[in-house]
Amino acid sequence: MSRIEAFHSSAAAWLTEHTPERPVMFFEPGILQATAARFLKGFPGMVTYAVKANPAPGVLDNLLAAGVTGFDVASPDEMALVRDRAPEAALHYHNPVRTRAEIAAGLDAGVTSWSVDRHGELEKLSGLPKGSEVAVRLKLEVAGAAYDFGAKFGAGPERAADLLRRVVKMGFTPSLTFHPGTQCDSAMPWRRYIQAAAEVAQTAGVSLHRLNVGGGFAARRGAAVPDLEGVFAAIAEEVAARFGADAPALVCEPGRGMVAECMTLALQVKAVEEEVIFLNDGLYGSLAEWRDIAASDRVSVVSPEGLQREAAVRRRVAFGPTCDSLDVLPEPLPLPADLAEGDYLLFAGMGAYSGALATGFNGYGMARTVTLGPTGQ
Repeated sequence: MSRIEAFHSSAAAWLTEHTPERPVMFFEPGILQATAARFLKGFPGMVTYAVKANPAPGVLDNLLAAGVTGFDVASPDEMALVRDRAPEAALHYHNPVRTRAEIAAGLDAGVTSWSVDRHGELEKLSGLPKGSEVAVRLKLEVAGAAYDFGAKFGAGPERAADLLRRVVKMGFTPSLTFHPGTQCDSAMPWRRYIQAAAEVAQTAGVSLHRLNVGGGFAARRGAAVPDLEGVFAAIAEEVAARFGADAPALVCEPGRGMVAECMTLALQVKAVEEEVIFLNDGLYGSLAEWRDIAASDRVSVVSPEGLQREAAVRRRVAFGPTCDSLDVLPEPLPLPADLAEGDYLLFAGMGAYSGALATGFNGYGMARTVTLGPTGQ
């Protein structure tokens, strides 16, 4: 996102006034701060925001204003983004594979927690100050997520136990971390991972300092609203049952679940022909993630005059604006039959990854962000 403009009353009003021909992301800070408050109040431990989901300065500023004090960073650039705005914030560097230069950058930035999932990467951390927190990343085969993060990172239970013992031997503070996968549809993945984490710690003979239960908190993509509080309660219940009096402190690192709901994407219809439409953004831009995760049905249509289109639904193939024929949404969109050229499609819940993954291919891509809120601010 290139910039965040002053407050406006509504997306439809702004679109009617400006009739933009490039994509617009409407940002609602009040929704972001309210979501942050839910995590801070409901999660039974430390909340660290996964910067990768949306690194926009306005997002970071509002999370800081809401009381978020920790950030999960995956690169020196993300460290610098946070440090520029929050010199005292806790940085957790939980990308488990790093160059030695990246480790040095983490030390310079004051990283307080590191993760590993293989012995070679743990040896790279041998120069950390004694007592540094090193969290072993655990992986399991667990269903219930849109896609599994264990295909790339993580150690199975046996290797995780070996790594934990080695962490202690090297003089570091031992913790465990896991990521249940993106867009988890129930608390089951967390329960399974917490059970396995307790077994790994017992096998290793190690008392954990902290258990990081990752991200995976679902964002709303359809009619059902995710039950965050139910997941928080299940995590607390499972930790108490599996660890008892020796329970470690908890950490989470929400990304999608924190920022998705605070932004709405507006795309203009460039052309309509029978069962096909062309939009001014697509898979090389703000809709990049739709290739990998189930499409959202939270799409509404307004005319350039700001009128809601409400005719009977008709499914249409939606192409993006680039010259690549692969730039097409994986499923036809259910849209009003009276959809017309120049109309705007409003995609709700688009605050996560839309800006972070957008490219400038063919000269297209997201160009501006407009902030919604009470007028007069």
